[in-house]
Amino acid sequence: MTRARQGDGTHSVGARADVSTRAAVSGGVVIGHDGSPDADEALRWAAALAERASWPLHVVRAWHLATAPQPPGWAFGYVPPLTEYEAAVLADVRSDVVAGLGAERAAVVTCHAVHAAPGSALVDAGRHADVLVVGARGHGALARFVLGSVSDHVTRHPPCPVTVVPHGRSALGDSG
Repeated sequence: MTRARQGDGTHSVGARADVSTRAAVSGGVVIGHDGSPDADEALRWAAALAERASWPLHVVRAWHLATAPQPPGWAFGYVPPLTEYEAAVLADVRSDVVAGLGAERAAVVTCHAVHAAPGSALVDAGRHADVLVVGARGHGALARFVLGSVSDHVTRHPPCPVTVVPHGRSALGDSG
């Protein structure tokens, strides 16, 4: 099972209270993962880099209510607390990491569920990372274009070295 850290205790007040609004990262590789096939490729690339460099691997999934999976407590006419949505997002990202890397490799990965816009969440997490990795495209409406909006955002506001893993390049040294 993957270790889970849900931010660094930075929480907002009001409706977003008690959910993580940032990922606490102290070095290593940060990868943004939205559950898309390109994110899976970027995850494998980032894991290979982290393993070669002996760096920790942090997988960040940004979310909001409309993108979160329904938590187990959801029922028609009842909206569960945001903390239940956050737990469902974290379970989803853990499952994706295990599916992408296998249980043994995934055991040393730290997953973060961050209630924030994806680009902002990744730039913030990357401030204390050695490298930030994203896939070229994701699940967003712009996925059909060469560079997705999140990868475009992090390359325009790089907090550290950024790698955009192109489609078809899931392994370091893969020539495509």
